[in-house]
Amino acid sequence: MAVGRRLIRLLGWLLTPLVALTAAFIGAWVGASVGEGISSSSAAAWVMLGAGAVAGLVVAWAWLRLVRRSPKIQATLAVAPDGTPLAAIEEDEADTNAAQKSGPAPGSRVPGPR
Repeated sequence: MAVGRRLIRLLGWLLTPLVALTAAFIGAWVGASVGEGISSSSAAAWVMLGAGAVAGLVVAWAWLRLVRRSPKIQATLAVAPDGTPLAAIEEDEADTNAAQKSGPAPGSRVPGPR
């Protein structure tokens, strides 16, 4: 059961980039459909690129806004309000605490009294 829960959480963390990638692909497809009527191939490519970029950014922004406003989604995915996985935050805090307890790194110079 714990493995299934961890797998679902991992897939939830990957959901944000997957949603943005899907939106960018659909935006590029729409841009290519619009751009096929343009006689210049480079202009059509820029239309496709622009539509994909705009669609990806708008959907990623909307998804992160939804995550920030929904405590239920945050709890389900185990993420902070900014979308950062809680496991990454806890790991970073543990590393910082361990570094503070161990003191300066070997070979580093610590200024002392003169």
